[in-house]
Amino acid sequence: MADSPDVEMVTTEDDYIHVRFRDPDRYDEIRTPDWAENPAESVSEGSEVRTGNVDGDDDWEVTSVLIETHVGEDKAEEQAREIVEKIES
Repeated sequence: MADSPDVEMVTTEDDYIHVRFRDPDRYDEIRTPDWAENPAESVSEGSEVRTGNVDGDDDWEVTSVLIETHVGEDKAEEQAREIVEKIES
């Protein structure tokens, strides 16, 4: 099992707190997959997971987790880590 990535940045934009784990610029494609909804919602209602894919690779990695702003940045970072742990474990 790989270690979960470290948080690179936490920013609040519009309705979400964006907790970034990996630089989105390194990916050729980024998606918000339906399959990630269950682990995300089990931790924080209304959250979303964005995943990225490097060209030529079959693996998708979590790039960021979006948590609703009412949660607050500290709690959002904690919840995002829990979501990534569920997905990548």
